This record gives sequence, structure tokens and C-alpha cells, in this order.
Amino acid sequence: MTTGKKTISIIAVLVIIILGIVFYYRYFFVFGEGVKAGELNFVVKKGYIFKTYEGKIIQSGLRSRTTGSVQSNEFEFSIANKKLAEKMMANSGKFYELHYKQYNHALPWRGFSEYVVDSIITAK
Repeated sequence: MTTGKKTISIIAVLVIIILGIVFYYRYFFVFGEGVKAGELNFVVKKGYIFKTYEGKIIQSGLRSRTTGSVQSNEFEFSIANKKLAEKMMANSGKFYELHYKQYNHALPWRGFSEYVVDSIITAK
């Protein structure tokens, strides 16, 4: 192998490794984890190619995005698995405490949101 080919091979391997690290960080690195609580507004299954479960809870309290307006706190999320989503669909309107993971970006097969609910802590 000549020196030029060896250099190109090393650079190509480094570029592939760097792209892999960037892809992992953008789509699979868990940026944050937490618990949100509120009344379940809805859970739907939607999508053009990848059908994912999406939901929204209404949290207690009010906030204002712009001066002079009042809006309820809403938490929009994707749901990790079908069984969990079906359980939530059957109990819409109840108060939930949901454990979620926050990713830097969404993936089409994971859902539309950066927030992915992976378990129900309590349902009242």
C-alpha cells in the first residue's frame, strides 16, 4: 500500500468514526430524564410511514408565552411502546405521572417529539 492510499484510508476511517459519534449524540444520547404529571388530554397513533404514538398531558398551573395572554402548561410526548400507549388510551382524562427521556432530536420511528415516555409511575 502506498503512503497516499494509507493516508486516505486513515482519513476515511476517522471521518466515519466522527460521523458515528455525531449521529449517536444527535439521536441516541439521553439529554435529560424526568417525571411530568398532569391530566392526560389525548393519545393518538399517527404518521405517514412510521406509525407512532403521540400524546399530551395538561399540567396544573398557567403560563404565558407572550405578554398579556394566558395558556395552560402542556407536555407533548411520544410513547415508547404499544402496550403502554394502549393502557393510556383506555384511561384518557386521568391524572398521570409519566417518566420520560429527552433526546436532542427525534427519529421518525421513535416519534415526533424529543420527549419519549417510557413508563407510567402512577395513574389516578
